[in-house]
Amino acid sequence: MSNATRSLVLGSGIVGRAAAWDLDRRNHDVTIADADATAAQRVGEELGIRWQQINVTNAAAVDLAMSSADTVISAVPYLFGETLATNAIRNGCHYFDFGGNPTIVKQQLRLDGDARTAGVAIVPDCGLAPGLANVMAAGLIRKAPTDRIESVQIRVGVLPQEPKGTLRYQLAFYAGGLVNEYAEPCEIIHDGEVATVDPLTRFEELDWADTGLHLEAFSTAGGTSTMCQDYAGRIDELEYKTLRYPGHGEIFAAMRDLGLFEENPQTFAGVEIAPRTVLLDLLTEHLPSGAPDVTLVGVSVTAEGYAAEVHIEDVDDGRFSSLARTTAFPATALCDLVVRGSVDFRGAAAMHAVAPPDLLLDELNQVGIEAQPR
Repeated sequence: MSNATRSLVLGSGIVGRAAAWDLDRRNHDVTIADADATAAQRVGEELGIRWQQINVTNAAAVDLAMSSADTVISAVPYLFGETLATNAIRNGCHYFDFGGNPTIVKQQLRLDGDARTAGVAIVPDCGLAPGLANVMAAGLIRKAPTDRIESVQIRVGVLPQEPKGTLRYQLAFYAGGLVNEYAEPCEIIHDGEVATVDPLTRFEELDWADTGLHLEAFSTAGGTSTMCQDYAGRIDELEYKTLRYPGHGEIFAAMRDLGLFEENPQTFAGVEIAPRTVLLDLLTEHLPSGAPDVTLVGVSVTAEGYAAEVHIEDVDDGRFSSLARTTAFPATALCDLVVRGSVDFRGAAAMHAVAPPDLLLDELNQVGIEAQPR
């Protein structure tokens, strides 16, 4: 393994575990790290790779680990994204994460000059959405016969195959990331210009392809990545919405209206605490998790004389949930393409601006994630 690419995966949860497996499949020399030594050891021994205990708040420990790595994939919460990207530049590592928070991603993209000087790629928003869905949209935009695009519509959801409870949802990832999507302003393009709309609004109901699923879609934050800035003036309308079973969005909107998304501490019965902290703990404790899931991605692009639509329907494969597969494998595929030289990029940019759509989708076909035209 001495000549193999040395890849460090930060975070040993469901996405980090899948990322480490795929990098190992691609013959990288992989180390998985987590603040929880037991969790890192469990995944390391399962996959037959090295493991380390690293708390990403410990800058010295992170620097030491990155100093012996060629690439880093971060599967820790988005709050650490700018710091970890800066650490990667300092240590000469390519860096990929799953982004999702527009403010943090914008901070990371300001590192473009430093990344170019260091000769590394810094690529946030490398998951499902933002990530793969945006790459699919960029691919359809490129194939349009005209520069002027009328509409780009992106719909994505990760759903339990057998929904339970009032919310008809299972916790597929970090609860803080879920609430962040439901709380932050949502960027769209309207009449050719960048605009924002409130999350948990602009509801629509739809029947999903031939699956028999009746779903709702509504505005959430982060899913457009940097596409609004990148395509403003060229696209008339661009919007991302999250797919859920009907009724889910209005319940979370009620939680927001009651103040449960509030991050500033408030006093309740003499105790000072942020309502969002309570909400996240309750979601983590009470929402089901781990049951077989399905990931749905729908992207449509229209222009004068042109209409194209692509779907993905991916399911739990018994080893990894569909959420883990469709989040981790786009990042690991791009990471591998960069180190192999198939993608020649240095600097900081979101995934859809870096990954060649056809090349990335070919890589994902190898693990059974297939984009089908409609």
